[in-house]
Amino acid sequence: MAVDYSGYKFFIFEQDGRTMTVTMNRPEALNAMTAEMHEESSRIFYDLGMDHSIDVVIFTGAGKAFSAGGDIVGMKKMYEDTEMFDRSINEAKKVVFGILDCEKVIICKMNGDAVGLGATMALFCDIIFAADHARIGDPHVRVGLAAGDGGAVIWPQAIGYARAKEYLLTGDLINAKDAAAMGLINYAVPADELDARVDAFAKKIGSGAMKSIKYTKTAINIGLKQLAHSMMDTCMAYEALTNRSQDHLEAINAFSEKRKPKFNGL
Repeated sequence: MAVDYSGYKFFIFEQDGRTMTVTMNRPEALNAMTAEMHEESSRIFYDLGMDHSIDVVIFTGAGKAFSAGGDIVGMKKMYEDTEMFDRSINEAKKVVFGILDCEKVIICKMNGDAVGLGATMALFCDIIFAADHARIGDPHVRVGLAAGDGGAVIWPQAIGYARAKEYLLTGDLINAKDAAAMGLINYAVPADELDARVDAFAKKIGSGAMKSIKYTKTAINIGLKQLAHSMMDTCMAYEALTNRSQDHLEAINAFSEKRKPKFNGL
C-alpha cells in the first residue's frame, strides 16, 4: 500500500522504483525548521514506514544545506509560548523514534551543512554520505539550550563519549572529511559525485534480500531504541529548563541584534 504524501508542505517526495527520495524543501532558510515543518518531521518517517511500495529512503535537503536545525524565529516564539515548546518536545521524540522504528533502509544524502536537529536526523539514518564541503554539528549550547533532541543519545554511540562531549559541549562544527575519519558519518565525497554515489548504494541495497536486510537493521537498532527511550524524556526536560533560561533569551536577542551573545550562566 502506497501512502498519500500530498499533505506535506515542506517535503518533496520522488519515487523511483522501490526507492523514495525525500527532500526537505525550505532552501531559502537552509531548511531550518519552522513549527509546521517540525510537526511534519515528527510523522514523516512513520508514513514512510507504512509505505509498502518502497524499501529504501534517500533523505536530503534542497539548496545549499541539509538542514540548519532550529529556526531562530521559532525559538523566540517557543520562549514566549511554553505550550508551543511542550508540543515541540513530543514532536522531537517522534522524530527520533520515527527514524529508529522505520524498517526501510534510510540513506542520508548530506548535501550541505547538518546542524542541530539537522545533525540529529542525519546521524540517526542508517548510512550517511556527505558532500566533502559539508559540516555537521550540534550547537545547542551556543544558543543557551541543552542538547536535548537526540544529540546526547546518538553522538556518544557514533564516536565515543570523549569526542561526543567535546563537540556537544562546545557546539563546534566538524567538516565532512574529519567526520568520516572519526566514524561519525560513513563517507565524505566530492559534491559532484554525491548523487551518483548515493544512487549506486541505494541500488546495491535495493537489489539485496530485502527482508533479511530490514530484519538485520531492526535487530541492530534494538539497543539504540532502548537507549533513546530511556534518555529522551530526561534530555527534553533539560532542554525545556534551558528554554526558559536567561542565557537562551540572550542568544535570541543577540541573533536579532546581530552581535555575539554574552552568557552569564543563568
